[in-house]
Amino acid sequence: METDQDKNVVKTGYLKEEFRLFHLKDKINLNYEFHYHEFNKIVIFLSGDVTYLIEGKPYKLQPWDILLVSCNEVHRPVINPNVEYDRVVIWTNEHFLDKHSNEEFDLSACFKEAERLQKNLIRMEPAQIRETELLLDRLENAAKSGRPESHILRNALFIQLLVHINVLFSETRYDPEEDANTDSVVQSVVSYINRNIKKDLSIDSIASNLYVSKYYLMHKFKERTGYTIYNYILQKRVLMANALIKKGMPIMQASYECGFKDYSCFVRAFKKIYGTSPKMHFRQLKSENEPFEDKHYE
Repeated sequence: METDQDKNVVKTGYLKEEFRLFHLKDKINLNYEFHYHEFNKIVIFLSGDVTYLIEGKPYKLQPWDILLVSCNEVHRPVINPNVEYDRVVIWTNEHFLDKHSNEEFDLSACFKEAERLQKNLIRMEPAQIRETELLLDRLENAAKSGRPESHILRNALFIQLLVHINVLFSETRYDPEEDANTDSVVQSVVSYINRNIKKDLSIDSIASNLYVSKYYLMHKFKERTGYTIYNYILQKRVLMANALIKKGMPIMQASYECGFKDYSCFVRAFKKIYGTSPKMHFRQLKSENEPFEDKHYE
């Protein structure tokens, strides 16, 4: 059964550009809800008192930590409003990453692997921080410049930063499993669901495969992720189908590929998330530009 809290796990922000950079410093009392985006996000944490929850896993941030949040990963920051929060946030779409990748190097690899491994945080050594700071300063200056060459320069610098982050990710991933507040049961559930998203999934079968009480499972999962297990599965399937349809797969085929056994169930689930039918949604995307929403620079 869907609850009010489940309805709060919403899509936020729209990105019609290839990427967008924000450098924000503020001290506000704002309680972010669980949400997701349809683009990839990089958060470079500079200062503050912030814990980020990504798919139920908490990351207590330290200065110059880098967070990689893949499109459709459910997340929210928990921010101490009494401490100034300084961060750089970059949004980028899949098209930009694909366009500038090649067979030897995939710019989106860091996002894909972060999601697959459930390890979204990079914690750097001092020398790596200095290199990152230099690249970021150059990118910020190019983004602010109004010179004729600034657009080309900022794209080149962002690609350079992405290469740098991919290399960092392969070398210096931070594993928060040592943290006392990491719930291994919830992480096991997320991994199990994502591995078996196309199969028949029930709470009983998940609990049985993980050798844990289903009632404990339901309580801890909702507490950590903001979802009931049922709604998490439903949301993931719809988001996966949405991505396949965007790549050209027929709507009905995409629904079956993502675990829906009945097309009408898929349409109802899609309407619940996007507010309209799949056919109408994609027709609107082709004919309209979605507005840019600037409320979630977390």
